Amino acid sequence: MPALSGTPAPADVPALSGTPTPPARSETDGVAERLGYLESATRRINSALDLAATLRNICRVLIPTLADAAVVHLRDPLPNVEREPGFPDELRIHHSQGTRLGRRGRPSSDDHRSARYSNRFGTRYGARSTADTGPATPINRGGALAHALLSRRPAEAAVLGTPGAERTEALLRELYGSRGLARLGAGSSVLVVPLRGRKAVLGLLVLIRRPPEKTGRPGFDAADTATAAHLATQAGLAVDTALRYAREWEIANELQRSMLPLRLPQPHGVRLSQRYLPGERGAQVGGDWYDAVPLPGNRVALIVGDVMGHSLTSAAIMGQLRTSAQTLAALDLPPHEVLYHLDEQAQRLGREQHLATCVYAVYDPIANRVVLANAGHVPPVLVRPDGTAELLELDSGAPIGVGGVDFNSVELPAPPGSALLLFTDGLVETRTRPLSDGLELLRARLATVHPQAPEQLCQEALRILPPGDRGDDIALLAACFDGIPAGDVAHWYLQPRNETPGRARRLAAHTLRRWGLEELSEATELMVSELVTNAVQHATRPVTLSLVRTSRLRCEVGDDSPLLPRPRRTGPEDERGRGLQIVARCAERWGATRLGTGKVVWFEQRLP
Repeated sequence: MPALSGTPAPADVPALSGTPTPPARSETDGVAERLGYLESATRRINSALDLAATLRNICRVLIPTLADAAVVHLRDPLPNVEREPGFPDELRIHHSQGTRLGRRGRPSSDDHRSARYSNRFGTRYGARSTADTGPATPINRGGALAHALLSRRPAEAAVLGTPGAERTEALLRELYGSRGLARLGAGSSVLVVPLRGRKAVLGLLVLIRRPPEKTGRPGFDAADTATAAHLATQAGLAVDTALRYAREWEIANELQRSMLPLRLPQPHGVRLSQRYLPGERGAQVGGDWYDAVPLPGNRVALIVGDVMGHSLTSAAIMGQLRTSAQTLAALDLPPHEVLYHLDEQAQRLGREQHLATCVYAVYDPIANRVVLANAGHVPPVLVRPDGTAELLELDSGAPIGVGGVDFNSVELPAPPGSALLLFTDGLVETRTRPLSDGLELLRARLATVHPQAPEQLCQEALRILPPGDRGDDIALLAACFDGIPAGDVAHWYLQPRNETPGRARRLAAHTLRRWGLEELSEATELMVSELVTNAVQHATRPVTLSLVRTSRLRCEVGDDSPLLPRPRRTGPEDERGRGLQIVARCAERWGATRLGTGKVVWFEQRLP
């Protein structure tokens, strides 16, 4: 950036108009350089959407070119700029450079950062930047501070300790107290400019030039004042934009979090854990999601997806796709069929803007198998019982929403002691690390530590993240497979005949005796009889009966009729309709699930 009026310049740098060096340039050259400075400063002020970065940029373009020090005061609390916030009650320092005015206590190493800046001629300057917030300053409605915030008159510079500086000194006394005013010292030139947003004043910008005998340059002149006023206008709009962006980010992030499950189910035979890390404040919110859906037969569907793009729309589409995935999972469709229907749903939402990647897996703890399908997503990692880790190079297909693409399911062994990690690309792909390197780093990390718990699996996976800001959000879903022993499972196919309920009772009673659960026999036989009787009345194909012993006793009865049973009120003379009332009274929990080929009615009992 060019040195402005009064700025000391090296011998090999041509000085602008007003610099106390031999006049070797025309006034036109000085105006051109000032306009060039304004253009580059305006670009830098508006180059960020994050509030802290915007305030840093404001001070960096002002120091040392225009001032020796700068302090940015913003209203407290920060307003909702989408509405008229009214007159501020307090101001608070949000950023300062080149001064400790208004600071209390000793700053931490994180608050102060030494920075060196160079202008376009190569001249380097050292400066101190303070990014923490200072104490709040109440605003007296009749004081000089309120007058400066409300005034529409052009800003005027004042030299402290001289006639005509009384109003500026009163304002500084309100902001920093008498001690702060004394610290500035007589002879300092001060320029105070309001920062105005699109609907209201947002704060004040205080610019300081130290006495000429200390710096060798005079106080602010009319050209400097006009330059500062222009940059303050740009700064106010940039702060307004940053506050609007921060509010949108918070709304989108809250929307996304509200659409993610608060807690995961904990089905038997598998342990689950999850992590969700939003992108840093400088990054827009994404559309990453995860989910786990219990299925009949003690199986569980594991889902991780990522809507492409970063916006409030991405978060909303994520919620719609997650709801659709839950509904499709509950129908017990194969993984590739679920992705096919999700693809259709995404196309109905709008093909151009609603592409998403997704990996869908179904784990069966009884068969110790996992079935997976992938739609353009990063490959999951399977950790085997011996500690080896493998990237599952599935047929990735195309992202959801492209249309006209086949998806394939792959079935793999998942013995007890193995684990599966599903994740989004924000974990393995960063600004400085390509995707392939991140995937290999993750695989090697999990193979080295061999985590035993899903929480540890997530924790170790996150250790590969490099320090610094994350440009994308991250979703993780970890599953450690324990399986259910075959001796704890009993399964039968029963023909839909009149004698089938009696046979189902005998099979259930025999199994409970073998498991040493005779205490549950009477209630279990009664509920099995009621559910099998109802299934036989509607089924055209064999009825299924399953008993599974874990920490609870679970019974499932399935048939090919899609009609779900509904409890109903019965009168004293009714002979039917009491079956579900009996189940609801005897079981700890019960429910019914519609499948793609019928339904399953189940109940659970606590083991004695």
